[in-house]
Amino acid sequence: MGARPPAGAGRVSLARQTLVYEWRRYLAAVLAVAFSGLLVLVQVALLLGMFRTVTTVVESAGADLWMVEPTVSSFDLARELAPRVENRVRAHPAVIRTERLNLGFADWRGPDGSRVAVTLIALDVGPGSLGFPRSLPSALREALQQPGAVLVDRADVAKLGVASRSEGVEIDGRRVRVAGTVGGFRAIGGANVFVSEATYREIRGAAASRDAPHYVLAALAPGVDPAIVAADLQSVGAEMFRAMTPDALATMSQTYWLLESGTGAGFLFSTVLGLLVGVAITSQTLRAAVLASLREYATLRALGVPLRALRAVVLEQAAWIGAVGFVVTAIATALVIGAAMVAEVAVALTWWAVLATAIFSMLVSVISGLVALAPLLRTEPAELLR
Repeated sequence: MGARPPAGAGRVSLARQTLVYEWRRYLAAVLAVAFSGLLVLVQVALLLGMFRTVTTVVESAGADLWMVEPTVSSFDLARELAPRVENRVRAHPAVIRTERLNLGFADWRGPDGSRVAVTLIALDVGPGSLGFPRSLPSALREALQQPGAVLVDRADVAKLGVASRSEGVEIDGRRVRVAGTVGGFRAIGGANVFVSEATYREIRGAAASRDAPHYVLAALAPGVDPAIVAADLQSVGAEMFRAMTPDALATMSQTYWLLESGTGAGFLFSTVLGLLVGVAITSQTLRAAVLASLREYATLRALGVPLRALRAVVLEQAAWIGAVGFVVTAIATALVIGAAMVAEVAVALTWWAVLATAIFSMLVSVISGLVALAPLLRTEPAELLR
């Protein structure tokens, strides 16, 4: 006797075969899932990208710790620290270098006379600077060493009126020169302008106090845990500053803009609304696709196929629709994000956002399939076959 074939050998998945044969019927459901996922992912990418612009300077700097005034809730809402903070931080045995960083709001006047509110970011531009973005070439850092030199984001060039020429630019009535452009540092409102400490003091005049920085940056000895040093510094200077890792400062700033600012609340509301619209479109389209096959399912019931088997077929179909729909979502999202990056729109995606969207697409598909089974469960096969 020959070997007995394994259980299930030769079986064909009814759900997959139906989807392949009747693909036109289910195409709308797949596209609905894809559109829903695309809507969610693009909204999340725009949301994360917009608020990440607030902390790009923090995340791109080379500092291990940031000293922040205790009442500050976001990086862009800086307040002056006590003058003695830097000396106290430098006294810690694990700290090998400290720097100052200042923020200041100013009035930009372009060559054409247009005015824009800008945020001055004053950095130490010497070799090994802790505040200067690591993603930028050293040639730009050296360019900032020239008196009156500034750097602006490429996305803000037209807004600042320097698309065609950079001469004739003034900040708070002081003549400056655009020494170069950077990418990825676009501000939510206005524009970010990088300057050296010397240029910052020249622009701000008496308002720029050398003894009162907005942030003190620290570099630590190799192998030292920044969290432990931050706790040590906090224990001796809690009344004057908060010692924060770059990740902690970035998270605090983004959380503030997301949950406590009107901009964040409005954008979050639109994201949730888009999610609900996607759910409604997906569930109704998938329900229509399943209902279109109601007579076929009724025939199977009349032939004695149990309800649990039909339920399994519908669930498998829904799962395949969700999976294929998310593949389309991933492709479409990549194209949209790529186009946004070319247009220098602030977007950002994380692995957890992609995973959550994939799970969401699958759940909506499966639940919609189950809901669509209700008429079949409530109706006798003979009534459907008339």
